[in-house]
Order: sequence, then structure tokens, then C-alpha cells
Amino acid sequence: MVNSISRVVQSLIDSDLSIQDALNRNYGNYSAIARILKPKIEETLGYKIKLEGIITSVKRAKTKHILQHDDLKKVIADSVINLRTDVAKITVEKTSENLRNIRENLAGYSDEFFQILEGTSAITLIFEQKLFAEVQSMFTTENILDKKQDLAAIIVHSPKEIINIPGCAIAFYNPVSRNHINIEETMSCYTDTIIILKMENVGRAFNVLTDLKNESRRSKIK
Repeated sequence: MVNSISRVVQSLIDSDLSIQDALNRNYGNYSAIARILKPKIEETLGYKIKLEGIITSVKRAKTKHILQHDDLKKVIADSVINLRTDVAKITVEKTSENLRNIRENLAGYSDEFFQILEGTSAITLIFEQKLFAEVQSMFTTENILDKKQDLAAIIVHSPKEIINIPGCAIAFYNPVSRNHINIEETMSCYTDTIIILKMENVGRAFNVLTDLKNESRRSKIK
């Protein structure tokens, strides 16, 4: 039975990046994590489990998990963090007309900071704030769902190993969220992770990510 509990605990931890981060960075409370996992474990195994047994399995899983994070730490340590201020965004309905407008005008912004996020029902354009009036004029007022100025973009450029190592993006998001900083938008493009924030929060977020990078670099040196 113990082996079954351990296997289920390890599987649940392996599928939850937030718990993985808590264990890897040694701020996770074993009892709290065990309580979170307990209902899922009992549902999977089909019988009641004592909390103490789950705590033991969580502690054992921790050692295994840390050994898997060397590559993740290396990616974070070798990443370059850049900051771009004076960014704006406009979100519009995803219609054939709006898609056509974007395609026809996109070539004109090839030299500018310009990102496009396409969802199932909306499209978000993120760009330099100086272009706000120009970009806004591409769409009718009725088609604009949201618009914001005074934003900033933190661009994390990582080595190409990030493509094959799970958990890298959330490793950048977690410390920002833990510091109660709202992420307006985020996207990933090849080796770049882009985080959009309000200007008032970007200094704190930049410091948090720099601390994460420095901590991973010190760990890599050890």
C-alpha cells in the first residue's frame, strides 16, 4: 500500500508545477501539500489514507524532484532579462475583417515592438505606446474589447534548451505572482518569454526575476 501511495503522490506532484516549485525552492509546507493532495489520492486509490503517510511520501518525492531541476536552473541562470517600457495593448473581436486589417498593416510595423496573441474569440495586439492612436484607428469602436496604455514588457531570452525542458515558463511567472504583481498578458515565442505588466509594477517584477536568475546562477556554480 505504501508503494501505491508514493507512486500516486509522485505522479500528482509531477503534474503540478506549483507544488514542484514549492518543493524545489524549499518554501512548501509538507503538511499543507499533503492536505491538498489527500482528496485526489483517496479518489485514485479508492480508500481513505492517513495524512501522515502522505506527508512521508511528499518528503521522499522532494529529493527525486530536486535532482530533475539541474537543467531548469541552468536555463534560468543563462537567461538574459530585458525591459521595454511605454507599451500598450488593444484587444479586438476575432472577425475576418479584423484579421484582414491586421495582416494588411502588419508589414508596416516590422521594425517596431509588435506582438500578436490570437485566441478563439479575441486578438490582442501589444505594441509600442507611440503607435496607440495609429493601431486603434485600424478597428471600429464596437470591435475593441479592451485597451490599455502605460504598460511595460519584461522579455526573458533563454538558451534554446528551454524548448525541451518543462517548467521553465512557470518558473518565471511564479515569483512574480507570489509578490502579488498582476500579469496583464504573457506569451512565449521560441526562446523568448514575454511578460506584460503595468508600469508601476515593472520595477518590482524586474528585481524579482533578477533575484531568481542570480539564485539559479549561484546554485549552478555550487
